[in-house]
Amino acid sequence: MDVLWVTLAMVLAGFAGWPVTALVFRLARTIDDKADADTRTARNAARPDDGDDPSADVTVDGEITVPAGPSKAEDAVPASDQPGTDQPGGPVQGKADAGAAATSTRILRGGAIIGILERLAVCLAILGGQPVAIAYVVAIKGLGRFAELKETPVAAERFIIGTLTSMFWAAGIAALAKVLFLG
Repeated sequence: MDVLWVTLAMVLAGFAGWPVTALVFRLARTIDDKADADTRTARNAARPDDGDDPSADVTVDGEITVPAGPSKAEDAVPASDQPGTDQPGGPVQGKADAGAAATSTRILRGGAIIGILERLAVCLAILGGQPVAIAYVVAIKGLGRFAELKETPVAAERFIIGTLTSMFWAAGIAALAKVLFLG
């Protein structure tokens, strides 16, 4: 019966943690957007709205060229469909009349898979009575992402929010299973 509870805890910690982490990211983004709006209002700055900044919440493949003015999704043409470009997932460009553009690159590639593995490892460490193993998970993640985190403040913020949310979720599920069912 213990095997059933351990398996259930692992599945719940590993796979149900993704929506929880996504919710926390959305909450953090909402708080950031409100703070940005308050700052803009206080300064009376006439800056374009950066609410569609792909690096702030959603990661994107390769480079994306985002038109400065209002645009529609059908205005964007993948560069792989344009002459002279043979790489799928390459730059996306707006029509010629779109105006000036801002460029952004993908951040924290593979985070969803890493998050699942992280939650599974944390849950297994706690259920196995080896919470010190969590330090190895954090060290491996930190070393693997060090270059990205050093260069991109947005990536560092997402890394910290995602890691803490994932670890708290997995540790909570493991502790709950251990106390209630594995006593």
